[in-house]
Amino acid sequence: MPTLRAAIPPWRDPYSILFGSGYAGLGNFRSEGGKIFVLLTNPLGVDTFFSKIRVACPGGKAMQVKNQMSRKVVTIPPNTSILRAIEIMRDKSIRHLPVVEEGELVGLVTEGDLRQASLLSLVDKVSIDDVMIKKPVTVSPEASIEEAARLVYRHRIGGLPVVVGRKLVGILTIVDILAAFIQLLGILKSSSRIDMILGGKPHAFEEVSAVLRNHRAEIISVGMSNHKDRKKRVYYFRVGKCPVKRIVNELEKKGYKVLSVVE
Repeated sequence: MPTLRAAIPPWRDPYSILFGSGYAGLGNFRSEGGKIFVLLTNPLGVDTFFSKIRVACPGGKAMQVKNQMSRKVVTIPPNTSILRAIEIMRDKSIRHLPVVEEGELVGLVTEGDLRQASLLSLVDKVSIDDVMIKKPVTVSPEASIEEAARLVYRHRIGGLPVVVGRKLVGILTIVDILAAFIQLLGILKSSSRIDMILGGKPHAFEEVSAVLRNHRAEIISVGMSNHKDRKKRVYYFRVGKCPVKRIVNELEKKGYKVLSVVE
């Protein structure tokens, strides 16, 4: 199935899919003139599998950091005491405090940093400037969610200050990233899941998709295992509530192996 990397036409069929060629991805597809146009990316948190293609929602809104980040950010100046920072984190129920001076990001302090600093014998005389991360990993508001997920995964961190130049404009946490992918995968929607092996049959994905559409089953998302042998890869079709048993019967008649159904 071809991957369209530029000049992507407007979507008519807002199906979110997760599949790929040599990697797994997430995106939308539509058909035109017998061709399938695909927009793919990878939300799986495995940095060797990330593509550089932007994620798009079924509604057409790009999944960018600026659309998922928190804009009302609690910040502190570098001369804040450790005890005061701990108090702010507790009162606001947060785990990251960007350190800002004259409107610019100069550091970041985390719950773990403060926990360690609180063990110091002279904790009341130590300021945030002494324990903060002076060059924190940051992200642009224009970056895609998968780029942010890659940074979080590579650096084993729980949040990213969002900056334009050195100006802090927001913060993106791992919870925000998870929420974005839950939205894309449609996990919270009323749905069923069909796990199956497509095998080496030509145009298998198109045929299975046609079966689902013929039964008025909305394709919410599709996951794919990363088996090296393409013929053994398992596809996880999440579809809107529909007569799953009739769909499974037709798929099996067409020679596909259905492994399980979750309703």
